Amino acid sequence: MTAVMANGNWDPALSRLLASLEEARQVLPSSEEEFGFLSDLLQSKELHALVKVHNKIISNGKDEKFHPTLSNSMQIALEVLDVVGPRAALREECKEIFMLLQKPHIQGLLCAHDAVAQKDYFPRLPEIPLEVDEDEETIKIVQLVKSNEPLGATIKTDEETGKIVIARIMHGGAADRSGLIHVGDEVCEVNGINVEGKTPNDVLKILQNSEGTITFKLVPADGKVGIRESKVRVRAHFDYSSSTDPYIPCKEAGLDFIKGDVLHIVSQDDAYWWQARREGDRNMRAGLIPSRALQERRILHERTQQDKTSEEAENDDFDREEIATYEEVAKLYPRPGLHRPVVLIGPPGVGRNELKRRLIATDQEKYKTPIPYTSRSMRHGEVNGKEYFFVTREKMEEEIEAGKFIEFGEYKGNLYGTSAESVKSLVNAGYVCILNPHYQALKMLRIPQLKPFLIYIKPPEFDILKETRNACYARSTFDENNSRGFTDDEFREMLHSSERIEFLYGHLFDKVIENSDLSTAFEQLLLAVKKVETEPLWVPASWVQ
Repeated sequence: MTAVMANGNWDPALSRLLASLEEARQVLPSSEEEFGFLSDLLQSKELHALVKVHNKIISNGKDEKFHPTLSNSMQIALEVLDVVGPRAALREECKEIFMLLQKPHIQGLLCAHDAVAQKDYFPRLPEIPLEVDEDEETIKIVQLVKSNEPLGATIKTDEETGKIVIARIMHGGAADRSGLIHVGDEVCEVNGINVEGKTPNDVLKILQNSEGTITFKLVPADGKVGIRESKVRVRAHFDYSSSTDPYIPCKEAGLDFIKGDVLHIVSQDDAYWWQARREGDRNMRAGLIPSRALQERRILHERTQQDKTSEEAENDDFDREEIATYEEVAKLYPRPGLHRPVVLIGPPGVGRNELKRRLIATDQEKYKTPIPYTSRSMRHGEVNGKEYFFVTREKMEEEIEAGKFIEFGEYKGNLYGTSAESVKSLVNAGYVCILNPHYQALKMLRIPQLKPFLIYIKPPEFDILKETRNACYARSTFDENNSRGFTDDEFREMLHSSERIEFLYGHLFDKVIENSDLSTAFEQLLLAVKKVETEPLWVPASWVQ
């Protein structure tokens, strides 16, 4: 004891336990052997090291350097095994990682890591045996250790019986990890307080005022349905804040996100409220988000109200068939020799042509743009298949009708267009196909066969747009001869066209680049294209199935 008490590096709680043991030595009916065992245990370096690790883990919320970057490393390891397994016989490095990830001590390390990352280190109290009341109704008593994290369950009043019941269990939360509380369980008592006649808010106040162990007396639900976590990932196409949502069942259980976030949907059991986590989030406890059906209803309601209150609805001419809420996505890995087409979308005059020209100029053997087709006659000096493919008007009209052109138009009585086959040919030949089509071509381009990477080139606000274009003497694309600068009306038309594109197709874009400065926009374009070629990216799930 003296050595421990004198050593200031020892945990104070262990020192207090040892001091208490010495004080009780004379009054407790125990042998010297038993006291010696406890004294040696409390002074052991091994126990002190365990306590030190325990304290470090418990306080990890205060230590920014101790946060884990992942909480599902074991699951990722299994997914890696699935990927490298078929290649293990072909490549030595795949074989090495395949064998390494199957070693028991590596898997044990990953499991221990995930347990800490998921905060699954609080004591798990055993389920107390079921009791049977005089009327033969089964009663279950469950104890959970209260910590800083929420319980991970919501409650409601049963409409038929008026009883308080468990409405949902949040995946990864304390209640879920305990395995003792289930959806449909009736809550009879909380810490000895009868909840009959009380509201869910009354019960929540009891829980908030409780310290240490929380004891529930429950009537088990008739059928226990195990919680199976789905693997569905979606990209959100809207912003969501649970604190401002008046209809969410429990604000504390809500999950906030912004447009573009990838969410892991772990449960879709509820028609109106899904359970989800942000992909890569360290917090394993799922949160509530509006379901696709609920969000679609909200968007339709908002549009109806806007149309009623606006005398001149600005977007009346916009196509409103598609309601963007969530899109199921999966990771697409770069494919050697098979590059994704890069598609630049934006309003006329925003600078897409110049950005495309600069990109192709960086490596003309790598970046190619498809040769367009035209029905006009070949001029002197032109070569078929160089500037254009020259075909008859009848042939072009026939193939347009058959859906073989991703875009087409008529100029001075002649047809011009880009065929889908020409894009596929460049991709199959190993080139990076660069396109800058009209935005309506997106419906033809965004298909599993092509898997394009869509970059939206966006104009800045009016004042900056006008200042930057005038400063570099930009020529108007609205003028057939490009002999003059843009007018204010043309700038406004560009901005209006931009709003239309974003309203219709904003949820489809993989990257947005604002072209207020051409050099800066081009640098961003180069980085985006490099990322497509080297990193796995989220794409519609149907593209990788």
